[in-house]
Order: sequence, then structure tokens, then C-alpha cells
Amino acid sequence: MSDKGRTRRPWLRRLLRPREDRGSASAELVVAAPLLLLTLMAIVQFALWSHATHIAQSAASRGLATARVQDGTSTAGSEAAQRVLDQLAAGPLRNATVTSERGADRAAVAVRGVATPVLPFLSLPVHAEATGPVERFVPDLESG
Repeated sequence: MSDKGRTRRPWLRRLLRPREDRGSASAELVVAAPLLLLTLMAIVQFALWSHATHIAQSAASRGLATARVQDGTSTAGSEAAQRVLDQLAAGPLRNATVTSERGADRAAVAVRGVATPVLPFLSLPVHAEATGPVERFVPDLESG
């Protein structure tokens, strides 16, 4: 009886038999390869943005160090920050602008730009700012 049941229903045997996996590797590769490349490019984009942020922070710190000295000016701070950008930011930081302010007791330098895009249509802004007190001479009135 069991032998007869197998021969009577060949369509059921074909339905339950495991199918061949021909072409499945190609289909998986078509889906996986672009996702892998997109992930890799996103990692590179983040690393480039991080590097551009560090360059902007370095330029802002150098500009602040120049602007906050006793006889410093905001123009000198902007020029010092721009020199750092000229030396370091040719690749990772685009359209960098420097603004500098110096008041009676505080100085501030800000650097803004855009990280170089690796992924199309992705524009990551970069902003760094450094502020600090202005150095000034205070005479010692008690000792003299």
C-alpha cells in the first residue's frame, strides 16, 4: 500500500522535494554588494567629516591663541586660523570661513565649512569655535 501511494502521486513528490539553488548566489550578490559598498562609503564619509572637524578645531584654537594675546587683534586671529586651514584643510574641508571677535575681556574664533563629500548628495557641515579670556596687564598696586 505504501509503494502504491508513492507511484500514484508523483506531483506531490516533486512538490516536497528540495529545489535546486541555481542562481541564488547571483541574486544575493546583486543585493549584498551595493549594500556593502554603501556601508563602506558611509564609514569613509564619517572618518572624513571627523578629520575635517579636527582640522577646523585646530585652526580655531590657533586663531584664538593669536587673538587673545595682550596686543592681539581679531584680524591677526583670523589670519592665523586661515594659515592653518591653508596648510591642512586642502582635502577634507571645503569652503572654510573664519570669523574672529575680540572684546575687552574675551576673544572668539569660529571656523565653518563643509566636509568633502564621498556619498553623493550628502553635505556634512563642520563647525568649530574657540573662546577664551584676553590677556591683559594688571599692575600690582600692593607691592609698590
